[in-house]
Amino acid sequence: MKNIAVLVSGGGTNLQALINAQNDGKINRGRIRLVLSSSPEAYALERARLNNIQQCVIDRTLYKNRESFSAAIAETLDRFNTDLVVFAGFNYILNDELIRRYKYRMINVHPSLIPSFCGKGFYGLRTHIAVLNSGVKITGATVHYVTEVTDGGPIILQKAVPVCKGDTPETLQRRVMEEAEWVILPEAVNLFCSDRLYIEDNIVQIKE
Repeated sequence: MKNIAVLVSGGGTNLQALINAQNDGKINRGRIRLVLSSSPEAYALERARLNNIQQCVIDRTLYKNRESFSAAIAETLDRFNTDLVVFAGFNYILNDELIRRYKYRMINVHPSLIPSFCGKGFYGLRTHIAVLNSGVKITGATVHYVTEVTDGGPIILQKAVPVCKGDTPETLQRRVMEEAEWVILPEAVNLFCSDRLYIEDNIVQIKE
């Protein structure tokens, strides 16, 4: 059984999707052991408490730089014998040392079809604003491995979502979450925990 740590910063809707999948038996050979928040105010902590999942706060405002913040997170992840780290609305980029330590054991969900609308500055509503301003007709979500390149790791799963006439950034964000993020993130976690993912020439393959 693989130990899963979920990193959060806010409301925790993607965390809730993972919890629901776990409770419904859709995540095999893995269990959420820790929810780690960068903010003591994150409602995601309450979601964890309601489901008897260990919570931990490593408040970003108390650390002078990315290195010390990342070191505190690394110590906690190691202490919980973490096998998989899931970024689920986590608002900070960690340092390269930690990312290398957990190479191909960290995954992130991003609210666009990478390589479009991703990288530095593309997060939250900013991504959906850029999508609407571009005039594209299709957007979606991507689950990918975390590497030293922001949103640049090998893609695990993607799911497309239509952009509709009259969409606002908020309505589009909601549709992407409901129809894509909440679907492919639990699926990717299950694939990882079931040892069905492998990388060949920097492309993720899925074992049958």
